[in-house]
Amino acid sequence: MADLPDDGLADAPPHFHGHRERLRARFREAGAAALADYELLELVLFRAVPRRDVKPLAKTLVDRFGSFAEVLAAPAALLAETAGMSQAIVTELKLVEAAAHRIARGQVKRRPVLASWSAVIEYCRTAMAFSEREQVRVLFLDKRNQLIADEVLQTGTVDHAPVYPREVVKRALEVSATALILCHNHPSGDPTPSRADIDMTKRIIDVAKPLGIEVHDHIIVGKDGHASLKGLRLI
Repeated sequence: MADLPDDGLADAPPHFHGHRERLRARFREAGAAALADYELLELVLFRAVPRRDVKPLAKTLVDRFGSFAEVLAAPAALLAETAGMSQAIVTELKLVEAAAHRIARGQVKRRPVLASWSAVIEYCRTAMAFSEREQVRVLFLDKRNQLIADEVLQTGTVDHAPVYPREVVKRALEVSATALILCHNHPSGDPTPSRADIDMTKRIIDVAKPLGIEVHDHIIVGKDGHASLKGLRLI
């Protein structure tokens, strides 16, 4: 049989290879702000899926969970339920999420917390805003307002996490903290403080103050933003 003419088609790379290079080039030249959420997610998926068009999967994930950030924060079990997902992809997404948390926490640790308030807000949002369960996190500070410890003291349900003021203050004494910042999330997305949030904060202040521990603020975060009880003059 005669050889078929070499028209280059046999060795042509899959169509998505060119797309990947174009997307990477846009990211290099214009940055993440120039990309839609699903496109940024594609860049992450490239590492876990080297030989497949991942645009459909990226769009499916963003449609299901809402945004790039919410995809990263989604529970591994829910991510794995999505058609086309593998354990390697779930691991890659969770790795990126962990890196984001580590970077945000590093911004808080490097200098006095009260001198980098925007970094504190960003850290709390990165760590908690997209969680499906309510969590109470406490940032314990030394006399220079530098971070000593950052701990999740309670994890609850979709709309409640029990907080015990004496346990919060006891932990502050154990780590030799002289101040603290409370932070919790509203899985509903709306960070508006509830009456229970305000009352709980005041009870912690009442227990902490006689022991020389100052409560700088209580920050509530959600997908729709954040609220500061001190900023709202609620404490």
